[in-house]
Amino acid sequence: MPETTPANVYPERLHALRTQMLAEADITSVQNQELIQSRREQICDAALELFLEKGFAATTVRDICARSGVNQASIYDYIANKNDILRRLLNQLWFREDVPTLSVILQDHSLSLEEAIEQYFRESWVHKRKGTLLAYRCVPHMQPEDRQALHAREYAAMKDLADQLSLRLGIDTEDRRLDIVANLMVFLSAFGPMRDWLNRDIPNDQILRAVAVGAAAMVRSLEGDSTK
Repeated sequence: MPETTPANVYPERLHALRTQMLAEADITSVQNQELIQSRREQICDAALELFLEKGFAATTVRDICARSGVNQASIYDYIANKNDILRRLLNQLWFREDVPTLSVILQDHSLSLEEAIEQYFRESWVHKRKGTLLAYRCVPHMQPEDRQALHAREYAAMKDLADQLSLRLGIDTEDRRLDIVANLMVFLSAFGPMRDWLNRDIPNDQILRAVAVGAAAMVRSLEGDSTK
């Protein structure tokens, strides 16, 4: 197996999507950029706490003002509405580019399959926890175009991973089992944020290792299973 995978073997479907953020309102009533940044951080930090505690639908702008300390008369100088806040939060937390996908990690062939998967879950569970919770809990309340953007990103991540798995395993890219397993791997990346309340008495490293080893075994089973 070659030590590196040429970047042009399978074009990164996520590359273009990573530059396409959710549309944020263009508000120009305040000219002081430092003040805008500070107030938006206050508003978004408070809204994130409330969205995760109460839910998006149950949180009011009044709640956000009370939690953030931003006056209700001036909050619309910094954000347009609750959906605008949600988009800004998702851009910061869920569309972030600094957490590598498994398809990227797998291009490092110095890592075993188990090591690559464990690194992927660790990075996702630690750095995207709040973004994952926010995205999945708020999906029913998103604007159609925002749901479409999230769906497109998830689909692209799944297809890129299927491509990399085909290289690792030497399986034809048209084998639909790769899509099935890749979809499950992307789903498992949400396991920590969505289900960790059931495992509070188990050390995080033990959970990570167990899930990574199990996921790697599932992937490796494709090599010896000719059923399609």
